[in-house]
Amino acid sequence: MRTETIRRIELSLGRILCAILTAVRRARDLIASDPKGPPQRILFLKLTEQGATVLACDALRVAAERVGAENLYFCVFAENRWVLDVLDLLPAANVLPIRSDRFAWFVIDVLRMLRRARQARVDAVIDMEFFARATAIIAFLSGARLRAGLHRFSAEAPYRGDLFTHRVQHNPYLHASQSYRLLVEALWADPSNAPLLKARPEPTPVLPVFAPSKDERAQVRAKVEEAAGWPLRGHLVLLNANLDDKLPLRRWPPERFVEVGRRLLAERPDVIVGLTGVTSEQPAIEAMRDQIGSRAVCLAGRTTLREALVLYTLADVLVTNDCGPGHFASLTDVDSIVLFGPETPQVFGPLGRHSEAVTAGLACSPCLNVYNHRLSACMDNVCMQAISVDDVVSRVLTALAARAAKRAAP
Repeated sequence: MRTETIRRIELSLGRILCAILTAVRRARDLIASDPKGPPQRILFLKLTEQGATVLACDALRVAAERVGAENLYFCVFAENRWVLDVLDLLPAANVLPIRSDRFAWFVIDVLRMLRRARQARVDAVIDMEFFARATAIIAFLSGARLRAGLHRFSAEAPYRGDLFTHRVQHNPYLHASQSYRLLVEALWADPSNAPLLKARPEPTPVLPVFAPSKDERAQVRAKVEEAAGWPLRGHLVLLNANLDDKLPLRRWPPERFVEVGRRLLAERPDVIVGLTGVTSEQPAIEAMRDQIGSRAVCLAGRTTLREALVLYTLADVLVTNDCGPGHFASLTDVDSIVLFGPETPQVFGPLGRHSEAVTAGLACSPCLNVYNHRLSACMDNVCMQAISVDDVVSRVLTALAARAAKRAAP
């Protein structure tokens, strides 16, 4: 489904269903209250945003420590489940994928997932989507006695009824990874003590490190060399223009990626530039490669998503817009330079030790947030255009010099 289709369904059908189910819940509460006690089996709902799934690592780790990884379940869009397979924080059989290509498939898979959750006797649900109505509805229909999610209280936030037993107030000043962990902590808090959670947030977490096998590295290296037509020697700098981004405001102009590639090849004869992307971007990425010239390689569509992570372990630097690859790279030791504009790194910045967020800091940024369903009125992303080629090239060269110095150190 297209992003605009999802928004229309959310705004129309979503509001109606949230109102109806809220009435059902209140009527049911008059008859009997939910049984007490800590959760035993937890279902996480995080359908969208591959990169945000990486930021949920700490929340999953804490939940696993409390109830056991075998008692965790995760519902996610099918195209995003590979992230959970890589993170390996819960059994693969406990990942419940939902197809998003067609609305009918979405409904069918949700019903199957709800049946599976009831069969597994899931008694707690954590809705990790920021004010999405679909996941609030799914959480209620799961039958779980404990349900933690964001509630608007007195704020002018999107309406999604009153379907949670543990209602958490959204704090826009916390990093997303901290917000996700607070949702887990809320399940063990007194739900009458609203708004939750009255506790100090933990510091932003340290992510697990992705370690591919030697065979995986050799296979991906062979793919790069096949695409290039020559052996992979020197420093590999990856440029990810993310031309198919569903949020076009986040794009840095493609011609600037081309200029960065040209400048790097001119200033560093030991550098190879790899242009990454998905299969649908391949024609446009090949055109960018031709504009950059020699020692530029089109890698779009040549690797699986897991192999893209392996590729980051072979590279020295990655330059990308604010998108999934910036978060995936934070699982490796590649130096990543992530360009932010309509969203803020204070909330969605990558957590890697070698990640660097770049933003122009305009007064209108961020304009994409949970309160406007990430639908901005902006038609001119000056916030991205204000990031200069000179600045990005300088950061790449600094990162390359630091890596060279570290390798040369005794």
